Amino acid sequence: MQLNATLISYLFGGGGTGIAGNDAASGIAALKAAQAKGATDKGVALEKKDPVTITALKQFDVALAKAKDVKSALQDPRILAVILPALGLADQAAYPGLVQKALLSDPADPKALLANLDSRFTSAARTLNLRTGGLAALKGTMLRKQLTDGYVEYQYRTGLDDKNAGISDALYFLKNASNETNIYNILGNKVLRRVVTGALGLPDSMAVQSVETQARAITSRLKLTDLHDPRKLQKLAERYVIASAGSSSGGSSSLLSLLA
Repeated sequence: MQLNATLISYLFGGGGTGIAGNDAASGIAALKAAQAKGATDKGVALEKKDPVTITALKQFDVALAKAKDVKSALQDPRILAVILPALGLADQAAYPGLVQKALLSDPADPKALLANLDSRFTSAARTLNLRTGGLAALKGTMLRKQLTDGYVEYQYRTGLDDKNAGISDALYFLKNASNETNIYNILGNKVLRRVVTGALGLPDSMAVQSVETQARAITSRLKLTDLHDPRKLQKLAERYVIASAGSSSGGSSSLLSLLA
């Protein structure tokens, strides 16, 4: 079934009433607009001029210059305010102690802290290489540029959510899910898990079940090979945006079954 704004509007109610159908149609249109060639570059260029973003990056540079060692750097909220969003860990800002331990852990050690955390931490630890490189690694020109660029792009992407819920998650999913071949890696990544379960219409309460039960619930509805099919990957992202629109406007996510 071809997914388009007209179909969504029809299925969810249409018209100018401001109900879930309109939000879903707007969300799909916003997702496709964000995927258009040059859209991210244009959005990032505008974000670089935003006063809040400029201030945050200046404070990051000041704090990094004053840091005496890598541990003190990872305790500074001005530094965490940039590196966590840049590395896809913005939702972990409330746990600075855990963040410091995780980012200084050995990603190659199967018994280390990272083995029991969200897979995003492992990816972040590898990118930073702070366990080996220390503060010098964090101050390196290439890594600093990667972090500041990542922060600006994060600010741009999350800004899209102000108008249409779920867009930033959907873009992250489209960028990263195609590399996954293991269901437990998806469950171990908070964002990928949120998108997949949301797109499949699985309840949040599923989180209290065993990881094996959660894995079966997903794989009974989704073939992991679908994540390597651009068309099917796109459809999942769109279904998540529809679910997010329905949630934010009070619409029923059960209507997603009509688009299966």
